[in-house]
Amino acid sequence: MMLITNQQVYESFIKGAHTVIERKEVLNRINVFPVRDGDTGSNLSSMMRSIIEMAENKISVKTTLESVADAALYGARGNSGIIFAQYFRGLSESIQGDETVSVIDFAMACQSAARYAYEAVENPVEGTMITVMREWGNVLTDECKKHTTLAEIFKNALCQVELALERTKEQMPLLKKANVVDSGAKGFTYFIEGAIYYLMNGEILPQKTQTDELIVPEFIEESEHKDSGEYRYCTECLIEGTQMMPEEIKEWLHGMGNSVVVAGSANKCKVHVHTDAPSRVFDYLYDKGNIIYQKVDDMFRQEAIVNHRKHKIALVTDSIADLPKEWVDEEQVHVVHLDILYKNHTYLDKLTIQPEQILKKCAEGNELPTSSQPGPKTIENLLDYLMNYYESIIILTVSKELSGTYNSFANGIKKIADTNKKISLINTKQNSGAQGLLVKKCSELISAGMSHEEIVQEIEYLTNQSKILVQVRNIEHMIRSGRLSVRAGKIAKMVGMKPIITLDEEGKGILDGIAFSVSGSSRKLIHHIRKVCKADQIEQYSIVHVNNLMEAEHLGRVITEIIGSQPSYICETSSIIAISAGEGAIAISYLLKRR
Repeated sequence: MMLITNQQVYESFIKGAHTVIERKEVLNRINVFPVRDGDTGSNLSSMMRSIIEMAENKISVKTTLESVADAALYGARGNSGIIFAQYFRGLSESIQGDETVSVIDFAMACQSAARYAYEAVENPVEGTMITVMREWGNVLTDECKKHTTLAEIFKNALCQVELALERTKEQMPLLKKANVVDSGAKGFTYFIEGAIYYLMNGEILPQKTQTDELIVPEFIEESEHKDSGEYRYCTECLIEGTQMMPEEIKEWLHGMGNSVVVAGSANKCKVHVHTDAPSRVFDYLYDKGNIIYQKVDDMFRQEAIVNHRKHKIALVTDSIADLPKEWVDEEQVHVVHLDILYKNHTYLDKLTIQPEQILKKCAEGNELPTSSQPGPKTIENLLDYLMNYYESIIILTVSKELSGTYNSFANGIKKIADTNKKISLINTKQNSGAQGLLVKKCSELISAGMSHEEIVQEIEYLTNQSKILVQVRNIEHMIRSGRLSVRAGKIAKMVGMKPIITLDEEGKGILDGIAFSVSGSSRKLIHHIRKVCKADQIEQYSIVHVNNLMEAEHLGRVITEIIGSQPSYICETSSIIAISAGEGAIAISYLLKRR
């Protein structure tokens, strides 16, 4: 009887994972279904890196595969990644708990794993990854009946799978139109190819030059390759609970969008849906279990990067930078959304919760929500994706004195091994509107065609030429957050104190002034602007607010008369700023012209 050991399974799967990562660019390039957003390779690479980092060789084939399945579920992203993770889950649950497994039992487990993958998808589409998964299990089982050596079985089965991959062009009109095979199916085939090569030769599959494989898909009209329904957000989460019902979750998600995939078990599962209402999706899932990871990708932005990229330099910031959403979309700025934590729930700033909602929670609860820097996997995945399409990346973060976001980016950059791409990380020493102005200025410099180095040098200079003044109207949040002691807070409320907060040269929050009425606080802001205009020239300024548009626009009209130009923008703040500044707060930020 031909047997495969747990050691062989572990090592061959790790080598298969490396093969997928090495061919990531090919998979991104040919990705046209369900959305031509060029991220299948990046998504599968994310899962494969999790397998490499987290999977362990256990005492049996079954427990080893369980370890692979857990790692895959944790790192799975996108349709293909989550389907692949469910395939691993099915494989682990279809194997007996011995140190070895016969080839025929392994082949039958692969057949079962394909069924698991099919069941995870709401509307399975032939000509995709699941088709090739099914074919692999079937041909492997057939070859076991025909041959007596591992080499013959796996070699012939792989040849049949590669033919099945090529047939995906004919099974889906979109692939035929683009003249490419399905990218997820090709990713699965790469994994099988790398695993078999190691199993047979004891070494990793030689890295290809990829020149012949970097196929450029035939042109497809935009209306032909967009996901039906044109939902904007690829929404995912990893959820833990007790006795969850994946079928019930899948059925509910059907009404929220499409491309629904629910993978995992009754105790832990990964959820994927394309939707326009990610906040509603998460609100529903909060009642099902504990969400330990969540992600919302803007597929419209991804499609624009792949097919309508404006610049060679990617501009990245975090959600604390306050800018109009329409401008962010138009200029293709990439925003990493920070987490907001409240009563065991996690929200994504500016995506799944808005200032009005967070203020309501603040008023109803006894505790204030808190913010958290983005996770390392989120940053690593974003940078990995952007490096496929840009020559270099410039990142502008909130002041490192206020958040760990800068350090999170720094750690994420260390994990990106591609040394051919420049990545510059800039601590703006600002937040909110002032950070937004620096991002806006950086975008203008990119559009003007300045070099990467010139832009970085200019923005680093301008961090000291920027300023924010926050007019706090309700100090309740300052008291509850501990910025003011309860005793001092009572006195401050009694006398009607209206503080003005700013940031010092290092980016730390400090008190700039105190007034005892809203009108007095406004007069101090206006006086500050008049004073600045006498000594310097304000090149740009912005006004942001916490649920207070009317008064923000009024302040804008007053400042316009002083400066002689209108604000670059007036918009609402992030929910994180709303938590600290409180209801009604208004902030004016400006950028001085270089002398």
